[in-house]
Amino acid sequence: MSDSSRMAAAMRRPSSLPDRNGYFGEYGGRFVSESLMEALYELEAAFRKAWADPTYHREMNEVYRDFVGRATPLYFAEGLTRKLGGARIYLKREDLNHTGAHKINNTVGQALLALRMRKKRLIAETGAGQHGVATATVAARYGFECDVYMGSEDARRQSLNVFRMNLLGATVKPVDSGTKTLKDAISEALRDWSHSVLSTHYVLGTAFGPHPFPLIVRSFQSVIGREARKQILRKEGRLPDALIACVGGGSNSMGLFFPFLSDLECVLYGVEAGGRSLKPGEHAARFQTGKVGVLQGSRTYVLQDGDGQIEKTHSVSAGLDYSAVGPELAYYHDSGRISFVSVSDDEALEAFETLGKTEGILPALESSHAIAWAIRKARDLGPDRVLVVNLSGRGDKDVMEVARIKGVSFS
Repeated sequence: MSDSSRMAAAMRRPSSLPDRNGYFGEYGGRFVSESLMEALYELEAAFRKAWADPTYHREMNEVYRDFVGRATPLYFAEGLTRKLGGARIYLKREDLNHTGAHKINNTVGQALLALRMRKKRLIAETGAGQHGVATATVAARYGFECDVYMGSEDARRQSLNVFRMNLLGATVKPVDSGTKTLKDAISEALRDWSHSVLSTHYVLGTAFGPHPFPLIVRSFQSVIGREARKQILRKEGRLPDALIACVGGGSNSMGLFFPFLSDLECVLYGVEAGGRSLKPGEHAARFQTGKVGVLQGSRTYVLQDGDGQIEKTHSVSAGLDYSAVGPELAYYHDSGRISFVSVSDDEALEAFETLGKTEGILPALESSHAIAWAIRKARDLGPDRVLVVNLSGRGDKDVMEVARIKGVSFS
């Protein structure tokens, strides 16, 4: 089968995936302890029942409108476009959501599920802190107890978000094992959930982990792409030539890409963390050097050594600093539908400043990776081309870390 035939076959019915066992082709599944299987079955049943219920959607959409602030704008970045002299760049402004990122789309949906399942407590993992803040926010709104697991290295570089979670009534539990980053936080959250499933719902924050989490998170986050599709048709009268999103686990990228998967004229770019270099331990570019394996409940691309041991990762952005990637993204990588690229720490930091100076917008360091790739692509394209970039979060949380890297002191 040719590459074009393989892509066309993969795109016939995107909504039919995952299959009944939670697989996107060969990726996905439920690789967890027996103690979690019943919880996953319960969650899938609750989600499918809710997703088919118009009352659930009415309630969720009301919260999106009145609490989250949706729909978010699709903003023409005129200053950046003019500076580059190439393609027209639009930003999907998820940074304008309540709490400052796309993560609240998912936590609202999962909190409403937890209420239906009569759970009393929410737990979550977080890397950049935005998912932790969003989980703490919905816990406060709906009256849940809330514990958030966070690698101690991530807690150091995202101390502002740690304080925000505490102010919202959540307990942040630092994780000192392993690399002290997102991977280790997920492991601790899964361990907690295995002992507390009767009273606790695990609000996993990205399109990763055991089925049905990749399905659930993609479903809630696809509001991003549905809005963007309508908005770009109104503004430009056509679909974009390319869509660009950063890729950690996959929540913001699948959220933007999913409603465009069948539009083969739109090129989809997933931007990974190239870190300092592509040497082991210096990056988090899973599709560049990773191999297929199983990690934290899912079969997907994983950064691992020749013995199958998980490699250390690095990124200037805590939210991209993870050794595996969502199984649905792995499927679309193999089919060729999504092109995966990487951006270095230095490029991301430069994009962080460039967007601030041209548009008055400081993007999250995660989103800065997508901005950096858009800058690179726009320069090569003519003004008749259109790019849409998912600005998945705002950069307030990263200002102190950027200052530290640049050697700026405020004392």
